[in-house]
Amino acid sequence: MTPSTTSSPAPVPDGSGPRPRDLAELLALLDPDARRLALSHPFWASDSLHSYERLEFLGDSVLGVIVTEALMQQHPDRLEGDLTWMRQAVVSRDACAVVADACGLPQAMVDSAPRARRADALRLADHRNVKAALAESVIGAGWLRAGEPATRSAVLGAFAEPLAHAHERIRDAKTKLQERLQAAGEARVRYEITGQQGSPHDATFHARVLRGDREIGAGSGRSKQAAERAAAEAALEAMGEEG
Repeated sequence: MTPSTTSSPAPVPDGSGPRPRDLAELLALLDPDARRLALSHPFWASDSLHSYERLEFLGDSVLGVIVTEALMQQHPDRLEGDLTWMRQAVVSRDACAVVADACGLPQAMVDSAPRARRADALRLADHRNVKAALAESVIGAGWLRAGEPATRSAVLGAFAEPLAHAHERIRDAKTKLQERLQAAGEARVRYEITGQQGSPHDATFHARVLRGDREIGAGSGRSKQAAERAAAEAALEAMGEEG
């Protein structure tokens, strides 16, 4: 398998085929070429097209879709702002790195690296971003070669724990922003509702968060609280906060 291949993927039909329980089992379903590509770091790949980067790009989107659907099914009463924050927690680089470790993907990368690059592979295998990239590249490869049902099963199994605890992150945006500013010795932030659109039963609220008189984030939501959380999330993102 190469990134420029024109062959069509052969998805597993609904209701048939294997149902891997995690990303390690999904990786095992791949043919040797696809498995090698999913584990090829750009450092030793012949070029970027023959590294895992394209599969990582696809896997990031696939992971987001599967997690989004799962969260909507698990939390039918949550609004968009809450679901967005929960998804960010589940698909964060930290969460993907933890999943990659649990599934043995860093070691699989080391084992598949050229012998002359094993020392480099061992060093890279400890990097959080590399671990996260491996999780996403295996998901991307699985989507192309093992099919949607198998990939969905593997993702839901591998990310079961962060999915189960995603609701705990809903309140974190405002709390984390306040804690971060307090640690820097700064005053408490304040929130303002800056607008409202739609009917009373289907309204969208707009909010901003201010540090002193300066706006540091703005966001929207289906409730005032959701809009304030979105503003806090925007502020954290602007400050370099990671899910």
